[in-house]
Order: sequence, then structure tokens, then C-alpha cells
Amino acid sequence: DWSSEVCSSDLLATSALADSTAGKPIPASDRHFAYDGRFDDHDPKHIVAIWQSSRISTDFKSEHLTLDFGPSVDQSFFDADVDGVRELVAIAPNQAHQTYVWPHPLDGSLHHLTLSKRNESNSGYVTFDGITLDSKSKVSTPVAHHYRLKVIFFGDSITAGACNEDGPNDQWDNRRTHNGNKSYAALTANALDADWENISVSGMGIVTGYVPFIASQVWDRVYPKPDSAPADLSRFTPDIVFVNYGENDTSITQRDNKPFPPTFTKDYETYIESLRRAFPKAEIVLLRGGMGGGAENPNLRAAWTKAVDDLEKKDSRVSHFIFKHFTVQHPRVVDDQAM
Repeated sequence: DWSSEVCSSDLLATSALADSTAGKPIPASDRHFAYDGRFDDHDPKHIVAIWQSSRISTDFKSEHLTLDFGPSVDQSFFDADVDGVRELVAIAPNQAHQTYVWPHPLDGSLHHLTLSKRNESNSGYVTFDGITLDSKSKVSTPVAHHYRLKVIFFGDSITAGACNEDGPNDQWDNRRTHNGNKSYAALTANALDADWENISVSGMGIVTGYVPFIASQVWDRVYPKPDSAPADLSRFTPDIVFVNYGENDTSITQRDNKPFPPTFTKDYETYIESLRRAFPKAEIVLLRGGMGGGAENPNLRAAWTKAVDDLEKKDSRVSHFIFKHFTVQHPRVVDDQAM
């Protein structure tokens, strides 16, 4: 049972998830919270954090800080950062309510909190209900960072950061070692001084994959589910769209001893054309690689190259990039840095 393992091992490192009965609650709907990423905010007092690298931030004055969470579905892990001090927050799965008490001393000066989801969207999500401070506390809106760019990443486990803090072998039972905040996507966005969203799903492909849906069905949804409500794409208008798919189309067909999907080129082009309609002014950069299938598989290389050639001929704002660095298993953080 992964949950008992995680919770027992994290008590000393991150303090306990425990009930908080005193203090001044600041609901998730408070105007002083900044939300960066794609959230389910249909109920402003209970905002669901879904996608990896989705970020919640605020400034506060308090000698006490508790993070308040509502219902959790499967696994969720966060990096909680206060003034540069970072702790891993492990959310127990399938609970109605939990809290996390910040384990370090706080004084009455102004502090900055950032809460950033680590693990993949399709491995779990949780409701953020707000924070609890001491009775004399104050909250304020963080000073907005003036980013140079806005970028969005669409991809699979490579882009989501799956397994990047694992040991020698990939593992999928405990997602605490799947850290989207250290993925090549997050590192690239930070290097570009860009605001970013990471709308990637482990196991997903263009035609087929390890999940029961494909990229064209969920890229514009609130949750990684075809029947989810559409996301409001007007909230985030990217300057650059990065797209990296194909590894799962390759690996699952090889596993099942089937031919590479013959409609990959056509379906890939149709998908990119959907992105173009949604983001008419963006640069679209088509990526390939990061793992051995995308780097070396001749069927994927040929199908992807044909799609890229077709798209670049039709659209002057479409370009491509092929990773020189790739791995056999999922990229680790050192590989994300190289990418």
C-alpha cells in the first residue's frame, strides 16, 4: 500500500498532515491567491489542482501556516516553498479533508508561498481549499513577475517528468518520484523566463497508447478525460507551443507485436491543425525524442518527418527540434537538464 509507505516516511521530512482547528482561514477564493496553470475552478472556494507544475501562490504575514486540502483522488504530491525553503507535501489518497502544517518557524514579516503540483495529471488530483494563518495575519497578492514569454507544452510522460527522480528502474506505484517541476518542460520555461503550462499525460499517444484516450481528445479539457468540460483557452495565450508525442505509439505497438499505426502522420497533422486554430499567433515547435523510441525507431521517425514536412510547408510559424540526448528508460533529472 503506497499511501501508508509515503505517509509514514514523510512525517519527519515534511511534518504531518493533520487537522487544524485554530487560526484564521483564508479560502481558495481569496483574491490574494494567484493561480498559474489549468485548474478546475468552477467552485471558487474549492479549486482542484490537476496538471503537473500548476502553481498557487500568495504573500502572507503570520507565524503559522497550514495548507488546507479537500477531497483527493488517487495520488497528489506538491512542492511547498516558503521564502526559498522547500518541502514535499504528500497527499493521502481518496480522503475528504487533510491539512499540512508548515514545519519551520515563521516570524511576523512578509512571507511568500508557492505550492506547485509535482505528479502527472492522470495519476491523481486534489482540491485546494486555502490556507489557515494565525489570528493576526494578513495576506497580500504577490508582486507579479513580468515574464518574457508564455509557453505551453503538450506531451506524454517524457514531458510530464515521469520517473525522473526514480532510481535505476522506472516505477509507477508511488508517484512522489515523478516531478514535473524538474521536467525538461519546466527547466526550459524557466530558462526562457516564460510563464508556462504543462498539459501532458503519461502513456498518451497520437493514435494509440497506454491510456484509453489520445492527445486530440484531451488537450483542450479541464481534466485528462475526453468527457471533461472544455478548458477556457482564452485564459492563457501562449507565444510558443511545444509538442512532443510518438513514444507511446511506438512502444505499445512493439509490445503487442503490431505494426506502427498507419494513420500517425495524418492524425498528427490534424492534431497540430487543431492547435493552430486555438492559438493562431503562436509559434508551434514540433519535438521528437527524449527516449529511444522517438530517437531511433525508423517507423516513427519516417511518419513524424513526413508530418513535419507537410506542416512546415503550409505554416511558416511551425518549426521542429530533435533532441540529441535520449534515454532507454524515462529521462531522469540529469537527462531533463541535458534536454
